[in-house]
Amino acid sequence: MNTDRLDHLLTEHLRVDAPREAPVGLLDTVMSRVSQTPQRGRRWRWGTTGTLLAAVAVIVLAVLAGTQLAGLVSRPPDTGPGPSATVSPSATVSPSASSSVAQPSPTPSASPSIAAVPAWIRTGSMLEARADQVATLLGDGSVLVTGGSGQGLSGPLATAERYDPGTRSWSAAAAMNVMRILHTATLLADGRVLVAGGAKSIGETSVAALGSSERYDPVAGTWTLMGAMTAARARHTATLLPDGRVLVAGGSGMDSGSDSLSGAELYDPIGSWAPTGSMLEARTDHTATLLRDGTILVTGGDGARGPQLASAEIYDPSTGTWRPTGSMHVDRSRHTATLLVDGRVLVLGGSSSTGPAKSAELYDPSRGTWTMTADMNGEHFGHTATLLADGTVLVVGGGSSGDLPGTDEIYNPGSGSWRDAPASAAARMGHTATLLRDGTVLVVGGGTPSGLGARSGLLATADLYYPSGGS
Repeated sequence: MNTDRLDHLLTEHLRVDAPREAPVGLLDTVMSRVSQTPQRGRRWRWGTTGTLLAAVAVIVLAVLAGTQLAGLVSRPPDTGPGPSATVSPSATVSPSASSSVAQPSPTPSASPSIAAVPAWIRTGSMLEARADQVATLLGDGSVLVTGGSGQGLSGPLATAERYDPGTRSWSAAAAMNVMRILHTATLLADGRVLVAGGAKSIGETSVAALGSSERYDPVAGTWTLMGAMTAARARHTATLLPDGRVLVAGGSGMDSGSDSLSGAELYDPIGSWAPTGSMLEARTDHTATLLRDGTILVTGGDGARGPQLASAEIYDPSTGTWRPTGSMHVDRSRHTATLLVDGRVLVLGGSSSTGPAKSAELYDPSRGTWTMTADMNGEHFGHTATLLADGTVLVVGGGSSGDLPGTDEIYNPGSGSWRDAPASAAARMGHTATLLRDGTVLVVGGGTPSGLGARSGLLATADLYYPSGGS
């Protein structure tokens, strides 16, 4: 056997993606091939010094190869930069904060990241502090954050940025054509993102709503203005339908924050808007959830004259019509609605006529009925609720009637019970929560709750929630 052939065999063994033999198995293979390979017209003989040295070299390299392989197998995965996890301290989130309430929660494409116990890890901060922004999980696994309110007197933002889970860092994306807050962002079937409506300014009691829409191309990194909606609206919902269209419903119009709308419209992927059947009741700060049968459940919200609603209704895309379904037991706005693995919908918290709510209830689409389930451990409104890979629901942040935010907690649909989650590093309200492909949850931005729905400063920080193997 010549040197080139021996090098080839050992190189093939040392390749990371090559099939592995135990070092002794490799030695037997090489020795067998050496003994059967002519050298300068005769077969190898093992009594020569050169042959003995070759055999020793093969043994040493084979052992080294086995050691290298053991190192590759036992080496922990690279978790990237970032501080150690804190162990004391995802779509559906606040409808005014993210489009994940208008779409099914994304299914992780890989096994979830597992910690020994549930834990939060501080990840890279956004380039800009913001609240009431929208976060959208893109097809490549990165997260696009758009708009929201900025620090001080900067008002609504047009800026956008992207989070890379691989590097745990943020980079600037192209700015939108229009400054927006309280808008929606919907991931379309072709991987682009539709941003619609929102507000261009907010006063004490008024909202100047927007009718414009624009589309983001993640590959080109550019925004394109699309057609205007049939009505200007903010605090509405946007739901991706199975046929690729987007249903936009309700929201607040131009005159005041309590000017709720009943109108609904459809976005066609070709770039046009058209009205569809109006809801049975006008709603703002409601939720919209795509059910398994392709219909959309809309719940609660603030009504035309301001009071919270307990009513719910169903939109049928095949007929473009709405019908009532059973009413909730509690009137709510700024609540969350999460589609569970079994097809039921979990509705949580919100602001009610009696104050911030800690109640929770379940909607059964097969019967059109509502059932109360165990109350949360604390009050939450303007919070986020994220379906985890194991079927439980993580609730984070939001406001309460006291000076402190509600405790982060987890709902188990199997037992109908709640348990406290580790406390996240920062109390948040008006933030977003996004379930990433590895099963972790990215919680971003918002403001610090200061009691009774107020918040004191905006946050640029971001935290990752790691579920535990036993959760």
